[in-house]
Amino acid sequence: MIRRLSASILCTMLSIGAIAQDSGAVAASGPQDFMHSGGKIGVVMTVCLTILIGLILFLVRLDRKISRLEKK
Repeated sequence: MIRRLSASILCTMLSIGAIAQDSGAVAASGPQDFMHSGGKIGVVMTVCLTILIGLILFLVRLDRKISRLEKK
């Protein structure tokens, strides 16, 4: 399960990085222009990834605790 979860996280991070690099191909307008102009897109991505990783770690720990209780 851990390997599958790690592979999913890795693929998600790689795809997010690919999407973030593709901003030159699309005409910048509206919110994209605003986020890139102030350099805040990196902060938003970091916060989102931190929250996502925290939730995944919480679920893994919860699963381990439940499995331990089921064995008893």
